[in-house]
Amino acid sequence: MNHISPAGTGSKLKPGVVTGADYLTLLEACRAGGYALPAVNVVGTNSINAVLESAAKNKADVIIQLSNGGARFFGGEGCPDANAARVLGAVSAAQHVHTMAAAYGVCVVLHTDHADRSLLPWVNAMIDHGEEHMKRTGKPLFSSHMIDLSAEPLETNIAECAAVLKRMAPLGMSLEIELGVTGGEEDGIGHDIEESADNAHLYTQPEDVLRAWEVLSPIGHVTMAASFGNVHGVYAPGNVKLRPEILKASQDAVAGKFGGGDKPMSLVFHGGSGSEKDKITEAVSYGVFKMNIDTDTQFAFAEPVGAYVQANPVAFTHQIDPSNGKPTKKLYDPRKWLRAAEKGVAKRLDEAFADLGSAGRSLAG
Repeated sequence: MNHISPAGTGSKLKPGVVTGADYLTLLEACRAGGYALPAVNVVGTNSINAVLESAAKNKADVIIQLSNGGARFFGGEGCPDANAARVLGAVSAAQHVHTMAAAYGVCVVLHTDHADRSLLPWVNAMIDHGEEHMKRTGKPLFSSHMIDLSAEPLETNIAECAAVLKRMAPLGMSLEIELGVTGGEEDGIGHDIEESADNAHLYTQPEDVLRAWEVLSPIGHVTMAASFGNVHGVYAPGNVKLRPEILKASQDAVAGKFGGGDKPMSLVFHGGSGSEKDKITEAVSYGVFKMNIDTDTQFAFAEPVGAYVQANPVAFTHQIDPSNGKPTKKLYDPRKWLRAAEKGVAKRLDEAFADLGSAGRSLAG
């Protein structure tokens, strides 16, 4: 067990990946300042670089994360061992972020997304690499990992999370856990919602949050993804409604028993894509420091690529334009359309930084 204290609100941090006390300082700044950071799932260097570009432009800190599928894609779909690709892809992506983040002059939280029971070996393998990185550099490879056992009984969920947190705490790493169920499915984790069904399971009970905090907070640092009707993906309006007041009730329950001010916990908002602006603002006011926007950033990557192809159709079917005999290489060069994708992601993140109140508030100095 290793309880690390933040350096203090108002502290400037060294640009790059933040871990340990620096990570806690960043979270404390979010809590004290009433703002949150966008969390973007990445699948390659293009998406990583787009996130860093927008963060630098907005003078904002940011969260870069990988799902198991994103990590595998980073490692290469052609890798014959899918499990190895998940681990080594995550490690390779992390190393890229460590290499480039400081050059963009912002602080980056490096995180991995939903891992259910079948993916616990993936998490433990990344912690193995984190321990090796700690020996070489004095810092873990990642800032935090997430375990999502929300489909299992509460006490089982908490016990498994406690076992992993005991490994992570000595490295100065944080653990994100899920309580309640975030609707929808992401990279094979979760289940699609039924818009006409009773979706009461999408709303976490404050007593469950209290129980998890009671067990886990003495072990190490933990953040809570408490469900309040949030859903992965973008859905047509239905009977699932965001109820951020659940987050306030959870904070009140923990504060009432353990103290720590009116927002003792750092909370996570999954499924932020397509959410109403006022609900985002309300959730942040209750201590949300992190909002995932994977679906919107995927579309922001794809849309400009589609527009580019439509604007230059001949270049994607002929190396020589049959109408004029000229080479089309300058148009189908991957750097052209991938750059369009990067700009699309960066633009969507401009909006996210504004929505979450984090623009202009980087702690990097």
